[in-house]
Amino acid sequence: MILRDAVRVLASNWDGSYTVPSRRLYPHQWSWDSAFIAIGNARWSPRRARAELLTLFGAQWADGRVPHIVFNPAVPEGAYFPGPEFWRTGAPSGVRTSGIVQPPVHALAAWKVHLSEPDPAFLRRIYPRLVAQQEFLRSARRSPEGLISIVHPWESGMDNSPAWDLPLAAVRPGPLGFVRRDLDSVSAEERPTDRDYHQYVELARAYRESGYREPGAFQVECPLFNAAYGVAESTLARIAKVCGLDPEPHEREAAALTRAMVTHLFDGRLFQARDVPSGALLRSSSAAGLTPLMLPGLPPEVAEALIGTALDRFGLKELPLPSYAPDAPGFDAARYWRGPSWVNVSWLVWQGLRERRPDLARTLAESVMRAVSRSGFREYFDPRTLRGHGCRDFSWSAALVLDLVAEHGLNALKPPGRQAGQEQWSVGKVDDIGDHVLA
Repeated sequence: MILRDAVRVLASNWDGSYTVPSRRLYPHQWSWDSAFIAIGNARWSPRRARAELLTLFGAQWADGRVPHIVFNPAVPEGAYFPGPEFWRTGAPSGVRTSGIVQPPVHALAAWKVHLSEPDPAFLRRIYPRLVAQQEFLRSARRSPEGLISIVHPWESGMDNSPAWDLPLAAVRPGPLGFVRRDLDSVSAEERPTDRDYHQYVELARAYRESGYREPGAFQVECPLFNAAYGVAESTLARIAKVCGLDPEPHEREAAALTRAMVTHLFDGRLFQARDVPSGALLRSSSAAGLTPLMLPGLPPEVAEALIGTALDRFGLKELPLPSYAPDAPGFDAARYWRGPSWVNVSWLVWQGLRERRPDLARTLAESVMRAVSRSGFREYFDPRTLRGHGCRDFSWSAALVLDLVAEHGLNALKPPGRQAGQEQWSVGKVDDIGDHVLA
């Protein structure tokens, strides 16, 4: 039973007030992971979903940034690198975090949690923290063109994408000086290379030494990050209404961000990242360029062009959405973010297809379910063979499957090899399954 297994994954990865992405490789709380996990938890335990987000925002810095990792003090320092001793951050007293951020998908998560079990008090509590997150990005990262920049590939969420190869080429890696713990759990062929990690650590070290104020050699406007920022503003307008506040400033900011993205990042077929120092587009074939479909104010002709690209370049009707176009140089079906399918990127694009092209949204949901049915709740999947890679029992894979099934119902989601009219997956009600698992 797929839904029961999904809830079991989330229950087993629950750490008291938040959910770890996986027990072995990722033993702390990650920022955008927790947002996706809250969306899935809302389908069976809204209380846990609210706790997930409030715990994360309890580590928010005074300047409004939400760190990409909140470290569990019970985990030994050497179990994960870079750990809290490396970051030496300005987190709230008693909390140890990293100093960089991840895509701001949290307002959308908070809204979906509220919809699952309306709780205006929860929205009133988290709204000012979500606003502070956006204000940090505007004050610290916004360009004159109105776009938000990232200062590290880890901030993109898709950190090993070929989209970052060119700007990373300017980063001179420092000496090793650390032990890679990821290779204890996952094959080296599925992870970033040693050189990649050296560059990541060098960028993080330089940002740390600036007091987390000055970008180093990597300063990029990422389409996924900016799309998440714009969707956050649209969602905050909805939250503001529930809280009895004026939604207009959020609506205005969302519209301005959408215009800036279309003007500066859209190449006619796909949204591209832009190198901030040079102003040049970093042309690639990353699925991040499809995620602006989420923006509610995206012009229809731009949305149609993106859908055409998704069909022509990313095999949307035949494959689970790859993170990089299979026909592009640099595609690797098994290596971290260089081609495998990820449930969260599929979910983001699915969000943008639900109203524009419900037929394709259903197709994308079906492809996710085929991958999970074939290989379980893996971290990522070969888009052609559906073989699972990375961690097993990965939390956001389980969480977002719960959301997809709750939205679509099972008539759209047949097990592989079954014909119409034959037995469907047996799932029952998600909340009943949650009660069974926790019993």
